[in-house]
Amino acid sequence: MPTLAEEFDAVLLDLDGTVFAGHRPIPGAVEAVAELPHETVRYVTNNASRRPAQVAAHLCELGFSATPDQVVTSAQAGARLVAQQVPAGSTVLVVGTDGLAAEIGEVGLVPTRSADDAPRAVIQGHSPQTDWAALSEAALAIAAGAVWVATNVDTTLPSERGLLVGNGSMVAAVASATKASPLIAGKPALPLLRDAIASVGAANPLVVGDRLDTDIEGANAVGVDSLLVLTGVSSLRDVLAAPAARRPTHIGVTLGALTAPAALSAVGGRHRWTVTGRGSSLTIAADSDDADPLSAIPALVAQVWARGMSAQEAADLTVTSANSAVADLLGGLGVG
Repeated sequence: MPTLAEEFDAVLLDLDGTVFAGHRPIPGAVEAVAELPHETVRYVTNNASRRPAQVAAHLCELGFSATPDQVVTSAQAGARLVAQQVPAGSTVLVVGTDGLAAEIGEVGLVPTRSADDAPRAVIQGHSPQTDWAALSEAALAIAAGAVWVATNVDTTLPSERGLLVGNGSMVAAVASATKASPLIAGKPALPLLRDAIASVGAANPLVVGDRLDTDIEGANAVGVDSLLVLTGVSSLRDVLAAPAARRPTHIGVTLGALTAPAALSAVGGRHRWTVTGRGSSLTIAADSDDADPLSAIPALVAQVWARGMSAQEAADLTVTSANSAVADLLGGLGVG
């Protein structure tokens, strides 16, 4: 029986919340990724703070095998997007790290930090050092007519301490000040995932991530299958309430789903579980003694989606099971 990863010709892995949280690998992630063919893996990140070589070095420090050519960042995609909007050699205001500024230079544009240099465009990406002054320079340039590109709009950034302020929250501050809206390079917009697919030459890739609003919506936007892992931002309850545009084709508790049989994580699969009950109280029971407890999660998701529950009903939902392994799993995922 083929594993989930074996059904695809490439695996496009998100980073924050999927393979690591800050300076710690997600439990089981190193082992799962090690089982994948090196040449089919791409690390695809909305975080624009580091260049591919820095990202690869960080991954290697955490125990992963990674090379710079396996890393595709929203900084790269954002720089290419800016280059499509303005003439070669144009000045571009950079709100972000020196790595983002270097990516702007790589595409034949001239980075600056001041709106006084009359930039033709603004690119905004995550940096821990972004402050009021940097955001104000962006607001001034945008008000003067500069094209505005955001590398990504993730409102939060997973870390080992919890969810930190993401680039999207700072983009929102500039949007509030200027009443403008940026072009977006990162997931769920198309540029980043298209770049990643092209870099590996994939015809049938799998997008893997922890966020419904970026990774999964992005996969659906480019028309490819996806695996949501419950190790980062989006919870099982979020999945149950997800609109069609944010629904994954597979769901797994961890990245271990990649090396398990594909049938165990497929939301649209034939699972040996039945969901009964009404309203906010449901029960899931196995149809046979050999039903794998892990397959209870996609089975539950599929049946809740079929019921057409409202977001409020999903928020109030409690699911029980006589199967102790499933009951423990549901409790750990916040719906038991």
